[in-house]
Amino acid sequence: MTEFRTEHDSMGEVQVPADAYYGAQTQRAVENFPISGWSLPQPLIHALGQVKLACAIANRDLGKLSGTGKRPLDDAQINALLEACKEVADGKHDCQFPIDVFQTGSGTSSNMNTNEVIANRAIEIMGGDRLAAEKSIHPNDHVNMGQSTNDIFPTAIHVATAQQIKNGLIPALKRFGSVLAQKAKDWDQVMKIGRTHLMDATPLRLGQEFGGFARQLELSVTRAEQALEAVLELPAGGTAVGSGINTHPEFGKRVAAALAEATGIPFVEAVNHFEANAQRDAVVSCHGHLRTIANTLFNVANNIRWLSSGPRCGFYEVVLPDRQPGSSIMPGKVNPVMCESMMQVTARVLGNDQTITVSGAAGGQFQLNIMMPVMGHTVLESIQLLASVSQAFVDFCAEGMQANEAGCEASVEQSLSMVTSLNPLIGYEKASQVAKEAFKSGKTIRELCREEGILPEETLQDALDPMKMTEPQA
Repeated sequence: MTEFRTEHDSMGEVQVPADAYYGAQTQRAVENFPISGWSLPQPLIHALGQVKLACAIANRDLGKLSGTGKRPLDDAQINALLEACKEVADGKHDCQFPIDVFQTGSGTSSNMNTNEVIANRAIEIMGGDRLAAEKSIHPNDHVNMGQSTNDIFPTAIHVATAQQIKNGLIPALKRFGSVLAQKAKDWDQVMKIGRTHLMDATPLRLGQEFGGFARQLELSVTRAEQALEAVLELPAGGTAVGSGINTHPEFGKRVAAALAEATGIPFVEAVNHFEANAQRDAVVSCHGHLRTIANTLFNVANNIRWLSSGPRCGFYEVVLPDRQPGSSIMPGKVNPVMCESMMQVTARVLGNDQTITVSGAAGGQFQLNIMMPVMGHTVLESIQLLASVSQAFVDFCAEGMQANEAGCEASVEQSLSMVTSLNPLIGYEKASQVAKEAFKSGKTIRELCREEGILPEETLQDALDPMKMTEPQA
């Protein structure tokens, strides 16, 4: 059976699991929010540790921790505080963060969870009694010094988001784009028919088609970089309402500098702390770029899915690696499972964007947005999903794709849109008549033009050269 210890806060005594680093306020939140079973995402927990470390460094360097205020800390205690912050940042205490995502809208519960874990762990590092009623290193007085949940929790969201984009999403998108660009190069001479409105169109090269996909991924990398840029301003230093009450004038600047040095991301102090505390427009903007990336991935995956359809009764111009049996009743059937996985991920991200948009617009009143925990959870989920599915798609689909060259080229001669290249020679109206007659008779454009002597053979051959149709002609 679980053993408990008695902790207290401003509301009285609380029974807390004896081995927990967290304390009374965390336990109250655990009991108050039995909602989803989803705790904070690990990247956000780690970012809270990073932010607390940056805050402790700033307070140390400003002389606040060892100053003349209530219960100043000595050098050994300050070092223990820094070490405890780093342990949280390094993910050593993830199991100590049990609070549900759907909690108090500012994230106060999770901020205090962080403060309590760091304070009690720092006391333990010092060899002290973390169960003592009077904390030698206090969650509010020391760990939370110069801070409010209202500026620290959104700062952690920004830090976590930027790091996940930089270290996860951007590399995944670059890798995906690189593979598509290589396919475009490898398949540059493979002729195929174009399709607009899902109807036969003029020829193009399979490499050109995949070059378009590769460009979409290149633009997605740019959008991911813009998403990261949207969250570079940090609210830390605004404290409760943006005024900076109870903190040093240099605090926000120093915290941003410490985080920039630690992460290699150019974080800066918010230009206006009233805006930074009250609004989550930065997260809305960030996720808007993620939404566009999701649109792109859906489009690319769905196009590849269509191109691989068949193998006998579809297009089957691209052959995908076989990953698993595709049917419980149809033997031998294999499905484009990686395309479908990516499309489901993007649907989730598009839905997440609605959550972010509503939270940003409706959740902010006066000096605080009260939808921050779900916004942090949602934006980090979107980044993780997009990064992971991009990596999986490359590993299990894109790298192993092959061109069905014979299948691509077989349909080119049959296309009625081959007649398009005759427009400059016989005019649009005559070309339309040729196309309709070819369809009615079942003949190709080339065959019908030869039979009716519409153009000299040499001119006809030159005009109906499919490769010439794939580039502008002088």
